[in-house]
Amino acid sequence: MTRTVIESKTKTVIIGFDEPFCVIGERINPTGRKKLALELEAGNYETVIRDALEQVACGATVLDVNSGAVFTNMMAKDPRYADNNFVEPPLMKALIEIVQQTVDVPLCIDSSVPGALEAGLMACEGRPLLNSVTGEEERLELVLPLVKKYNVPVVAISNDDTGISQDPDVRFAVAKKIVQRAADFGIPAHDIVVDPLVMPVGAMGSAGQQVFALVRRLRDELGVNTTCGASNISFGLPHRHGINGAFLPMAICAGMTSAIMNPVRQQEMEAIRAANFLMNHDANGAEWIRFAKVLEAVEAGATFAEASAAHSAAASGRRGGRRSRGAVEA
Repeated sequence: MTRTVIESKTKTVIIGFDEPFCVIGERINPTGRKKLALELEAGNYETVIRDALEQVACGATVLDVNSGAVFTNMMAKDPRYADNNFVEPPLMKALIEIVQQTVDVPLCIDSSVPGALEAGLMACEGRPLLNSVTGEEERLELVLPLVKKYNVPVVAISNDDTGISQDPDVRFAVAKKIVQRAADFGIPAHDIVVDPLVMPVGAMGSAGQQVFALVRRLRDELGVNTTCGASNISFGLPHRHGINGAFLPMAICAGMTSAIMNPVRQQEMEAIRAANFLMNHDANGAEWIRFAKVLEAVEAGATFAEASAAHSAAASGRRGGRRSRGAVEA
């Protein structure tokens, strides 16, 4: 079975067909978050720290770290700040260091700038996931050598020099091309996590059906793990969390093994926990039973983030207590 191994300094996460669904937290991303971008420009990482802690407490087992910030104020003073190749490498290094000091889960290094990807790889402890490579020739030649050099897995996005095709057969062909080109660099298929590209169902009624069929083909014909930007399916629609909450278990049933998503959303996380149990990826329902305690706290008036954090802290305390007693008895 295909197993994609991602590691922090202390933890290992396996993305695989017979593993629990891997939730990659998406919140550490200044794109579209003006307040966060302004904080980062000022060297303020309070939101980054809060987002890291909150996402892990809510169930993320990997955190995506995106350095795509626009420093508008700096740009006015120094034209170099208009260039992401100048801005992103030092910002990525700083973000990786801050997040690693805050939580101990593996990271996903996310940038369109090769220099930022390498800066993240140099700063990262363990074996991160690199996000991303596409089927574009220039991108393949820039990113695949980094993947090989640092021996890390990579997200492969199914678009190429012609753009994003609405034809799922074309997107499959792009994914196959990336897997084959990676093999030329000595990168095995189990280190390729394909993003088949989820189209908004509001714009394309067959978007869900397309991605489910694509995921099955990617699993059966290429033997690769898969991921997606889960919220893309509901883009532009009302009550997006209801759609996302239905999409995720259906994608899991089709064979999808991870998603880049917001874990601080009860509806989506409840759907994933239930799907893990129903797919027999939660032995004896132990994780579902633990998660039920969080839901009970939410019903009593706590927010999902508050209840998750409290449950996580209590669980850590119990584990710590057991270790302490073991040390005394020894």
